[in-house]
Amino acid sequence: MSRIALGLDFGTESVRAILVDAEGNELASKVDAFRHGQILECLPGGKETLPPRTALQCPADWLESASVATRDAVESAGITPEEVVGVGVDFTSCTMLPTKIDGTPLCELDEFQARPMAWPKLWKHHGALTQAERMTELARERGESFLTRYGGTIGLEWFFPKMLETIETDPDVAEATDVWLEAGDWFVWQLVGVEAASLTRSTCQAGYKAMWSADEGYPSQEYLAAVHPRLAEAVANRMPGQMRSPGERAGNLCQAMASKLGLPEGIPVSTAIIDAHSGVPGVGAAETGTLVMVLGTSSCHMLNATNMVDIPGVAGVVNGGILPGLYGYETGQAAVGDSFAWLLKLLNLDSFDQLADDALQLPPGADGVTCLDWLNGCRTPLMDGNVRGAFTGLGMNHGPAHLYLAMMEASAFGVRWIIELLRNGGESNDAGEGVAVDQLIATGGLPHHNRAFVEVYADVLGMPIEIHPSTQGPAVGAAVLGMVAAGSEVTGFTNIADAARSMAAVPEAKRDLVLPRPERVQAYHELYQRYRRLAKAVSENQI
Repeated sequence: MSRIALGLDFGTESVRAILVDAEGNELASKVDAFRHGQILECLPGGKETLPPRTALQCPADWLESASVATRDAVESAGITPEEVVGVGVDFTSCTMLPTKIDGTPLCELDEFQARPMAWPKLWKHHGALTQAERMTELARERGESFLTRYGGTIGLEWFFPKMLETIETDPDVAEATDVWLEAGDWFVWQLVGVEAASLTRSTCQAGYKAMWSADEGYPSQEYLAAVHPRLAEAVANRMPGQMRSPGERAGNLCQAMASKLGLPEGIPVSTAIIDAHSGVPGVGAAETGTLVMVLGTSSCHMLNATNMVDIPGVAGVVNGGILPGLYGYETGQAAVGDSFAWLLKLLNLDSFDQLADDALQLPPGADGVTCLDWLNGCRTPLMDGNVRGAFTGLGMNHGPAHLYLAMMEASAFGVRWIIELLRNGGESNDAGEGVAVDQLIATGGLPHHNRAFVEVYADVLGMPIEIHPSTQGPAVGAAVLGMVAAGSEVTGFTNIADAARSMAAVPEAKRDLVLPRPERVQAYHELYQRYRRLAKAVSENQI
């Protein structure tokens, strides 16, 4: 009997359906772009300009694109739908939405179609800045224990700030909401078709984006009420469901969605996982000390460790958040591919091919140009969506290649800063016990499309970087979780680590390693300090 799993990987602009067998053969991979993409300027069918920092999506797009991509993948693979034994889902996070008790998104109701707060808020929605700041300040004043797991700061992209934004700016939408939940959980809910009380909430999504832990649950009602009484009421009464870990079975594919996807009814469906975190099983990284860098529009870096360390600036530490039995650390950078796309548009160029060649002919440091790539704020270590980037040292002798090299270096310097925080347990070498970072794996589309970028990373970090051969690490990870959800009696896999090794790990002899160049590594030691001085000046509003 064939053992094939379907992974559905929901990104910012599209969904990918991938079919992977138990031996790690990628049988087919198909993408379908969301009809409405990112809703940034005005609502579908509307003309009124959305407020600044708004980023929304359309839930109907998720269903339609998943159907198209899945059917195309099955046809391309040349398999029968009955050969699919499990379905896994990864999703951008925190992308969240309000629904009615039957799962209908509020934005699909006539009375709320023109209300922005009724639509799903995409992960990059930054409208909840003031709410996140107020929640953080109050948590610090009260000495809330959950705050230490998130580096001392509640992110503006997270679940409760976005929820609070709706409560404060459109109370009618908030009052009409029966269920608040992450988009990944909503999609799994649609797949399995259960009552709201039985829907599955992902411990990964809740742990990293909603301050949930197995020991304490969500933040206390006392804290939430101090933030806003209606926030406390909503958490108590409008967040039904059961907490489950990625890889655990959330239910079985219901008849309606089976018909839509072209698959048999009853296939086991895994609990959702955050897209970037799915990249860890997706590259076969089942051991501690491996930093998996999912490099795309933004970047997330995931690391598993045996010890729990409170590190200021780290976006989250969750027990079992990525793999069972280990502490999963998450850090990230708010703009990576986004920054490069911005630069390409600014320079009025079609591609980076020639620009990359020219940039790598320059010496480290781009002839005195330094970049701070905080174009969309700083995720780690500042957790500040309000800071902005900079270029300094520009002169009449500088051109596009200097800007490009400086931007690549800035991204790499940011990762070096993050690795130092993890290893040192804080900002300085004497901050305390940290966690090991022994090897680096890069996945996502960016490493394959931009090898020069990875070369700069290796030079700045002074470490080899493995580029995983799959361009779709998160999608493969979702398939791994779908395989695990199918059960050991069907697949033979008893845990995520074993499935990940079989379906995604690369034999050492076949690994694509980008090695640091010694002559450039030494130069970057001093240039990194120049970057840190610029970061300090900008973050402290000195320039």
